[in-house]
Amino acid sequence: MKTVLITGCSSGFGLEIARHFLAQDWNVIATMRNPQADILPASSRLRILPLDVADDASIRAAVAAAGPIDALVNNAGVGVLSPLEGTTMDTARAVFATNTLGTIALTQAVLPGMRARRAGVIVNVTSTVTLVPRPLLAVYTASKAAVNAFTESLALEVAPLGIRTRLVLPGRGPGTKFGENARGHTQDAIPDDYAPLIDAVFTGMRTPGPVTEAEAVARAVWHAVTDPAAPMRIPAGADAEALAASL
Repeated sequence: MKTVLITGCSSGFGLEIARHFLAQDWNVIATMRNPQADILPASSRLRILPLDVADDASIRAAVAAAGPIDALVNNAGVGVLSPLEGTTMDTARAVFATNTLGTIALTQAVLPGMRARRAGVIVNVTSTVTLVPRPLLAVYTASKAAVNAFTESLALEVAPLGIRTRLVLPGRGPGTKFGENARGHTQDAIPDDYAPLIDAVFTGMRTPGPVTEAEAVARAVWHAVTDPAAPMRIPAGADAEALAASL
């Protein structure tokens, strides 16, 4: 029976990805900064581990506790929705520490085991904002675009070792904490000149339209993990698929 380690499983996409793999009879290691045992179905195939991807010691402990894994899903992320002028460098560093460096560090930590077994899949969840720019997301987009480039370059290094890397690109998710967390960073000092743009963006976020449901992301991740013929970039969700088709 195969084993997957998934980051950011406390809510949203990560939680649904964990549920999906459990339903497919995989062993699931669901990680989160503050473990919650009651959010996933009780199962002998489920382990919940603490993991802060921005902390090297936490990564080492989680990987050691996990043991051999067949697939890694780097889903944990933090958002920031703010003009660049209203984003402190501490905030920018925190976003990159989780979204970019956390993905790189955890990938680096699992590669020796996959290389030894000559098998493994690494799936990194980024965003369709890396395909078409959106205002107020410059720092977040940069952090995710870096993961896209990292994943595609890494693929060339590890493919000869029997390891695959893939990208899943969701669109706007209605049931995740991204918007709530991202808007929290707008508490930084923002010049009044940006007020009309901020109002327009927030109004647009409330406008009905196609969105990315968590189930769509789970299916896309499953496809990336289980199908060796899956493309490098997999859009996930109705809005993401429509956007990708239009490019």
